[in-house]
Amino acid sequence: MPFSHLGLDTGILRAIQKAGYTRPTAVQAAAIPKVMQGNDLIAIAQTGTGKTAAFVLPMLHRLLLGNHQTQARGIKSLILAPTRELAVQIMENIRAFGNGLPIRVAAIFGGVEEAAQIKSLHRGVDIIVATPGRLLDLIGRQKLDFSLLELLVLDEADRMLHMGFLPDIEKIVAGVPKRRQTLMFSATLSKEIESLARRFLHQPKMVQIGKRANPADTVDQCVYEVPAHLKNALLLELLRQPKFTRVLVFVRMKDGANVLTNFLKLSGVKVARLHSSRSQEQRLQALQDFKDGKIRVLVATDIVARGIDIEGVSQVVNFDFPVNPEDYVHRIGRTGRAEAEGEAISFVPKQDLNLLDILEMFIGQRLDRKRLRGFDYHAPVPAPTPGEKAPRRDWRKRTRDMEAKKSAKPAGRPAKKNTGPRGRK
Repeated sequence: MPFSHLGLDTGILRAIQKAGYTRPTAVQAAAIPKVMQGNDLIAIAQTGTGKTAAFVLPMLHRLLLGNHQTQARGIKSLILAPTRELAVQIMENIRAFGNGLPIRVAAIFGGVEEAAQIKSLHRGVDIIVATPGRLLDLIGRQKLDFSLLELLVLDEADRMLHMGFLPDIEKIVAGVPKRRQTLMFSATLSKEIESLARRFLHQPKMVQIGKRANPADTVDQCVYEVPAHLKNALLLELLRQPKFTRVLVFVRMKDGANVLTNFLKLSGVKVARLHSSRSQEQRLQALQDFKDGKIRVLVATDIVARGIDIEGVSQVVNFDFPVNPEDYVHRIGRTGRAEAEGEAISFVPKQDLNLLDILEMFIGQRLDRKRLRGFDYHAPVPAPTPGEKAPRRDWRKRTRDMEAKKSAKPAGRPAKKNTGPRGRK
């Protein structure tokens, strides 16, 4: 089914064609008609399947139709996103699909000076794409008027709720008209989050493409069971392979990202890091350099795991295995996008084997185990040669023995025999 069968405005169809798209994805074909009918919607689909366009296209159509019917101008649509990078990407999508249309959009997020953002609001906008924190700040200072709002979108809804944005979202929702259309989009949406989401939606329709929490079928997934102290060396060994052309490496903590980035730089790898302590300018520059191929490896925290569309990521490496199974699904969704093939590699030390078991139960499949000589903790200890002492495998027992030896009290000297004053006979 082509886009022309969805009933979208001809100006939007021209922009779609100019962007190089011919047919809607499964989630777009299922969601767009329901949104255009005015239904509230919960949409679940694999990452990389075009969820952004599934709400941007009908939003633009609705705005064009409304502008023809009334001259009242103001904020008609609000899109909430969990990260600045995703907010910028959504705004770029709106500008691409709305190219040549009389629709104005602004992005509101922290990490940059607010003066330019407030100035764009004063000029008048139809759509705001925002992160909750900066938006609430401007609402509190009465810089925004949502009295004309018709459409509210929560993108990566489960991520926002898991990140602790629920109180902020509740305040924002309380400040917008009750008579509105609300859409929630995500790659994963647990039953608990669904029940919570119903607080914000009215009789929502459900669109679910594929199995819940199902990683993209185009991603080849594997695991290296490697000791924690050898992860750096294993990553460097893998990067020597020619197929590792554009690699996104995920770590848990900002400090870990800094340490790994410095290690790779010293090893001659073109690399950049991206985490929440970097300035907005540094974060955007790192993303752009990665997209442009100026760097080969981007080391990042989960700040880029949700919704960010980077074309041509050859591999995603879970350098630190994710604690949350949903984060794994989102991380590996940065590769294998738009039906392209990709590869997801996870490093799993012994202490993370339980997390691997939880993940495999969550996604309903066992991941392929791979081994690389010299980096496998399952490798047998070689037998000792004659006359050679066998290596001690249990370092914990060795530590206990050493501590017990230290704590043992030395034998006291025998008491001198008292034979009179000063010990003299």
